[in-house]
Amino acid sequence: MHRGLILQPGAIGDCILTLPLAAFMKDALRLGGIDLLGHTEYIGVFPGRSCIDGVRSIDSMDLHRLFAKPEAFELGDPDPLIAAFSDYAWIATFLGESDSNFEQNLIFTANCSHSSEVLTLSLKPPKDCGEHVIDFHVRQLITQSGLSVPSGPVQTDDCFIRATQADIEAGRRLLTEAGIEPGSKLVAIHPGSGRPRKCWYIENFLAIAAELAPEGVEVVFLLGPAESDRFGDTAIRSRISSVGRCLTGLSLAEVLALLSCVDGFIGNDSGITHLAAAMGIRTLAVFGPTNASVYRPVGPEVTVFSSNSSTFAQKPSARLQRKLLAALTA
Repeated sequence: MHRGLILQPGAIGDCILTLPLAAFMKDALRLGGIDLLGHTEYIGVFPGRSCIDGVRSIDSMDLHRLFAKPEAFELGDPDPLIAAFSDYAWIATFLGESDSNFEQNLIFTANCSHSSEVLTLSLKPPKDCGEHVIDFHVRQLITQSGLSVPSGPVQTDDCFIRATQADIEAGRRLLTEAGIEPGSKLVAIHPGSGRPRKCWYIENFLAIAAELAPEGVEVVFLLGPAESDRFGDTAIRSRISSVGRCLTGLSLAEVLALLSCVDGFIGNDSGITHLAAAMGIRTLAVFGPTNASVYRPVGPEVTVFSSNSSTFAQKPSARLQRKLLAALTA
């Protein structure tokens, strides 16, 4: 059976938003398997939980060689680059640009061992594009591959990541260690993002957590390295601990495990929010400067709240807090 490969050098959110494209490729091209080449700290959780059959580390290959000028590009016999792409009949890459040195050298390398189709896709749509980034990716694939398939929005209300029983058991252990009783109604809050301007003001999350406590809802805050640095102030950390449990230093696999045991999730435009949504968790995503119509998380239970306020990251918003609480308790 033919196999496919996607080169995705992006972070967690970009990788998760690639899963619908991978599923489409697998089905439309009738592939026997599809692999993802990227940063394994972001994509290592995909096999066994998604349509991705295998992952490969982008750091394990000398891909920088492919950026050389074609006249200076050389391959040995044997060459590890030829071996790296020898299993794939279809390769879609978000690395490099169309008509670039990288694309020409990748096409040459992939076809050294067999006939292979190479498609170079743009990661981000044009600024004036109103369609979701997933539809933009699939449309590029259809156009470049010559597939005769109906065009239209991609189905995005599926669970693109499914937790295993081992994940659920690991999540229960993490919650027990954090002092949360099994069976408690639980909401996870991740107040961070890759960029500070995307982070809703922390007081908003604290106010929501304080409102949930009287309703018998346990709240657990997930803080990654960026949030731990950002909330290094002991006063803020103390405030967080006063309204919920606080877990730090978790790996992506541990975050996935914990999310498999929660009843709801609240977060910014972040990779962890995309993860929760793709797992089918009831997800409330708060978007500030990002265009939600293009980059909203995909999943069966996602509600997006957008704010164009200039104080999105600096001041509380009681109005938006009430909207989230109403949606969460509906």
